[in-house]
Amino acid sequence: MSPQVESPGPILCATLLRKVDDKLVELLRSLSPEEWDLPTVAPMWKVRDVAAHLLDTPLRKLSMVRDGWVVDAAEIQSPEDLIAMINRLNQEGVAVYRRMSPNVLIGLMQIACGQSARFHESLDPYASAAFNVSWAGEETSLNWFDTARELTERWHHQQQIRLATNRPGIMTRELYHPVLDCFARGLPHLFRDVAAPVGAMVQMTIAGDCGGQWFLFRSAAGWQMAARPAGMISARVTIPQELAWLLFTKGIDRKAALGEVQIAGDRALGERVLQLTAIVG
Repeated sequence: MSPQVESPGPILCATLLRKVDDKLVELLRSLSPEEWDLPTVAPMWKVRDVAAHLLDTPLRKLSMVRDGWVVDAAEIQSPEDLIAMINRLNQEGVAVYRRMSPNVLIGLMQIACGQSARFHESLDPYASAAFNVSWAGEETSLNWFDTARELTERWHHQQQIRLATNRPGIMTRELYHPVLDCFARGLPHLFRDVAAPVGAMVQMTIAGDCGGQWFLFRSAAGWQMAARPAGMISARVTIPQELAWLLFTKGIDRKAALGEVQIAGDRALGERVLQLTAIVG
């Protein structure tokens, strides 16, 4: 019989969306015309495309979730259907908003971000969310998780722009640690088919001031997150914080990342952590 483990608590971060987006507007205002056309680590997207995506997604969510305005309903029968729909919506949004001048886009961004922040701050974090966090394997999610997922989107896409334009990052513990915490919640789903003895544990450490330690425990019922160590630690994985967000958002080749990651113990379990993808599409 496996020991009982305490699960980590919710990530209550609605107030951080406003802070991240304030930094986004400040960043976009600082860009030169040439910088809007620089390539980013997002395949096929320039800075202007990432900015367009960051405008499109809050407008889309406010329309669908806050206002209940759905024009093109889609039938989702499989994960592949969801990925195809998300990719299509992203492409359509970017195609429209990338054409706007920086002044127009930034003005609309301020409006969209302000309304989005107020909307997320108004939600009961423990009520059911309109959208499930699919990359964590959830069929239904609570608002706190959906809002945390929203923070990861706003944070990592802004970081892509900062990386492309050689601007200082937003790797502060206040803003980046909740992003890493949200990413880590996808580990049980990632490991769902991985065999290991009951009581085995995987420890993921994100090294740096913004990081921390996360524990994945193999119970009789399957893999689950644990708030603290319990049982035998079978694998320890240490990832630099500068690398972690790129790794979990498909911003770097995983084979290339291996050279910067430390794995102790069961190599197969440790390398599995590096397959975590906390985005859709």
